[in-house]
Amino acid sequence: MRDAPPARAVLLDVDGVLLDSAALHRRVWDTWAVRNGLDPEAVWPLTFGRRPEDTVRAAAPSLDPTAERRLLDALLAAEGDAVPPVPGAGGLLAALETARVPWALVTSGGRATVPARFAATGLPLPRVRVYGEDVVRGKPAPDCYALAAARLGVPPRACVAVEDAPAGAEAARAAGCRVIGLTTAYGADALPAAHTHAASHTEVRAALFALGVLPAPGPRPGLESAEGPASMR
Repeated sequence: MRDAPPARAVLLDVDGVLLDSAALHRRVWDTWAVRNGLDPEAVWPLTFGRRPEDTVRAAAPSLDPTAERRLLDALLAAEGDAVPPVPGAGGLLAALETARVPWALVTSGGRATVPARFAATGLPLPRVRVYGEDVVRGKPAPDCYALAAARLGVPPRACVAVEDAPAGAEAARAAGCRVIGLTTAYGADALPAAHTHAASHTEVRAALFALGVLPAPGPRPGLESAEGPASMR
């Protein structure tokens, strides 16, 4: 981004970026789709990066999104909080904490489930967390990212967002953030709103170093230099 201020804060999506919740959410949405006579294969792609009620509006406009959200929340609660972290997520958050980089969660998920899942994995929760119910318009609208930046006291143009879904990347870019597209759910061609792409958290950390958000990594004994900076793993 030309003439952008130095990057100094990181905004992170949750599902698919920090928590590997795809299998759990797939079970919930498949159950919901079948109950409503819908094709699960058609519904599933509509869920990425969106709030549940927004997916309901897209998949079944005739249904009441508020009522269906309550049903989906109940199905989700029945699954419990055993959701593993995405590989490398703990290292990324530890690097941000060590470097005292301001960071926030920006998720379409709800405050009823996200904190418990973070507690179950041992991942830290930041001071600033924006949930789906905190905004009138969900992703791909920019509201959630604009709100997170405001709560951190950092202009959106000085924030770097990490997203794995098209709707989320579009939201972050529309808010004015620099966007790293994590290509674990979608390929780079499906994330055109991202300014750069990363195939893993190793590459996310390398991109944050390149942007000056994280300090230069130091070598760890026993690792070959050809493997890349150890602290970016």
